[in-house]
Amino acid sequence: MKPLSRNLLSRTLLSRTLRSPDIAAQFSMSEWDMLVRQARAAGLLARLAHRFCQHGLTAAIPAVARWHFDAAETLADKQQTAVRWELQQLRAALVDLGSPLIVLKGAAYVAANLPAAAGRLFNDIDILVPRERLKQAESSLMLAGWHATGLSEYDKRYYRRWMHEIPPMQHVQRATVIDVHHAILPDTARYHPDSAKLRSRAVAVEGLPGIHVLAAEDRILHSATHLFHDGELPHGLRDLTDLDLLLRDAALDHHFWPRLTARADELQLSRSLFYALRYLRHFLDTPVPDDVTATLDAAAPNRVTLALMDRIFSRVLAPDHASCADSFTPAARLAAFVRAHWLRMPAHLLIPHLFHKAFVSPYQRTPKPA
Repeated sequence: MKPLSRNLLSRTLLSRTLRSPDIAAQFSMSEWDMLVRQARAAGLLARLAHRFCQHGLTAAIPAVARWHFDAAETLADKQQTAVRWELQQLRAALVDLGSPLIVLKGAAYVAANLPAAAGRLFNDIDILVPRERLKQAESSLMLAGWHATGLSEYDKRYYRRWMHEIPPMQHVQRATVIDVHHAILPDTARYHPDSAKLRSRAVAVEGLPGIHVLAAEDRILHSATHLFHDGELPHGLRDLTDLDLLLRDAALDHHFWPRLTARADELQLSRSLFYALRYLRHFLDTPVPDDVTATLDAAAPNRVTLALMDRIFSRVLAPDHASCADSFTPAARLAAFVRAHWLRMPAHLLIPHLFHKAFVSPYQRTPKPA
């Protein structure tokens, strides 16, 4: 399958800098200004600062721009300290659950001290529990101070009936938000990765007793699946950089790539992996072996669909900033939103849901938490 055309949409200043940080040494003040704006919109200021430090470029950052990067790094460091502490509180709250506490996404990268933790910012903490222990987990968390956030009754029902997680829970004192998952995709989705298989290969985190993370291949597949099944992508480029760092780290094991493609096939996630690797190469030049690309070509959509996806994702994965948009970007974002819901719900459920969200929910008052 041919790679994405470089002329389809020009690469953003931010993605070019992430690929080749050394170019920043020649930036004008207006380029530094634009880089800061794009990086902030993408949630990548702290990660970019880390990249500059790795390449010995910190001194090249103008003083007027450096405080933006310093502030982002300070926030990222504080958040990561808070995440590690919060994970211990979650482990204590769920000690009687009878299964390990499996942490997902950003919190997992921090817990396992992975390269993808560098400069990572957080909105919440995601955990995975067996479906049969979901009620017990929710009750234990409520006793420890977490409660459902202020969603409408419709949204609460939607989460509990159709989603792969319960409504988000927020701590009454610390305001920490956690998402409790029982799967990585809804039951109504087109693909059905077996959560038991994911849990069975989870690995313990050294230094954090009772905390587990998904195996290397599984956390990459989960990250790719989340990215390409999510209809709202304000931090799509940040999630791509997560994947880039996860892949580069895992690929140090020479047997990693065959395991990844085999696991993707086993979990029905080859299409998500195909898209992830395609757009990683486009935005970040992530190294992917040719034989892996050839293997995943079998999971590619037809040429017409792929051309359409390229036009959508080349826009929605760019930073959500005016400098990265063109006249087709709003349509691309709408298309990504509809596509994600189409993948997660059949038409007879999707159409009433979208109607409710578009024409009913805006006029309903969301109850405040007690």
